[in-house]
Amino acid sequence: MEIIKAIILGIIQGLTEFLPVSSSGHLELGKAILGDESVGEESLIFTVVLHFATALSTIVIFRKDILEIIKGLFQFKWNEETQFSLKIVLSMIPAVFVGLFFEDQLEQLFGGSILFVGAMLLITGLLLFLADKAKNTTKNVSNQNAVIIGISQAIAMLPGISRSGATIATSVLLGVDKAKAARFSFLMVIPLIFGKIAKDVLSGDLAVHSSQAIPLTAGFIAAFISGLFACTWMISLVKKSKLSYFAIYCFIVGIIAIILTLVNS
Repeated sequence: MEIIKAIILGIIQGLTEFLPVSSSGHLELGKAILGDESVGEESLIFTVVLHFATALSTIVIFRKDILEIIKGLFQFKWNEETQFSLKIVLSMIPAVFVGLFFEDQLEQLFGGSILFVGAMLLITGLLLFLADKAKNTTKNVSNQNAVIIGISQAIAMLPGISRSGATIATSVLLGVDKAKAARFSFLMVIPLIFGKIAKDVLSGDLAVHSSQAIPLTAGFIAAFISGLFACTWMISLVKKSKLSYFAIYCFIVGIIAIILTLVNS
């Protein structure tokens, strides 16, 4: 994979991981536009590396929150930090279940099915539009909310469904405070990403060839830097109820993807 393509795809991943427009969907669209002909394994390695970069950018942005949670856990009390950690664990269960039992089926969807991506972007747009109309509250995420939000995260493993968009929208529609919804959405994915990377490393699925080192590094850096910007921006946008702009964007891109697929078929 060429360095320029890697940087472009890294920027796409960094921005779309946090902005509610589906990073996986845009990576598939980007690969199609750039003519990326990587074999499945190489493409998967690149995608995992980019997700690792955005996970690190999330840690940097929420480093104070994460440190507070860790400190609270080591107090070994049923405090706010322990309760929040339990909610994170509950939210992970649906995605872990799907990842363990439907991994092969999911990977088959990451093969340039632009029509499918377009359709899923329309669903993402609808979720964002509904969430943007929700009223502001001060409600926290409950244990029940965490499970429902986790189901949304599992569904968002489909290319074209925005993970951040689906989880934030679900939280807001459940009546959760918008700022707290964004915070929970970004923190809940960190253990999953590192868990997935650990699984792939232990299974040997992430063998990197020397020819891939420079493009992967370039993509990683691009995703990390753009992720820092997008994460900060997204938190501000959610608070200001600006999700409708992204809903319109998803509708437009989804419709264009569907039309182009049908015309070229």
